[in-house]
Amino acid sequence: MSTRGADGTDERAADEARSRFVERFAAQLVEAGMTRMPARVFAALLASDSGALTSAELGTRLQVSPAAISGAVRYLTQQHMVSREREPGTRRDLFRVHSNQWYEALTNRDSVLKRWEDSLREGVDSLGADTPAGRRIGETLAFFEFVQVELADLMERWREHRKTLGLDG
Repeated sequence: MSTRGADGTDERAADEARSRFVERFAAQLVEAGMTRMPARVFAALLASDSGALTSAELGTRLQVSPAAISGAVRYLTQQHMVSREREPGTRRDLFRVHSNQWYEALTNRDSVLKRWEDSLREGVDSLGADTPAGRRIGETLAFFEFVQVELADLMERWREHRKTLGLDG
């Protein structure tokens, strides 16, 4: 027997639709290189009405063990894709995906790109800019320097576009 939510919708149908979305989107994230459990957890958070769930809620929705959830949220917090908060009045952690999670994840890549650039620059210096390896590493360095500038410009354009969508607030 299905139940109706406060807004008159069929809750079971909504849960099934949410579950289908989570699995489909997680599969796309896996195809793009993310590991399966973090992809499923991220998709589940993204598809939740509040954008935040406890470990127990994630485990129930995804039908997986607490250990699987723990590893996945550790990865997602390290990647700045979710944040860990304390559920008010309890000792339980709440994991939240923010509306600007893509912006945050890309912006935090900035420090990774900078470290790569530093290492590549050292490689060019130590191998010699005029050697075949030095030229190859130099081209890689030039690419990451280009990406760094373009990414900063892209993020600024996104902030402006976000305002036009009424999402800044």
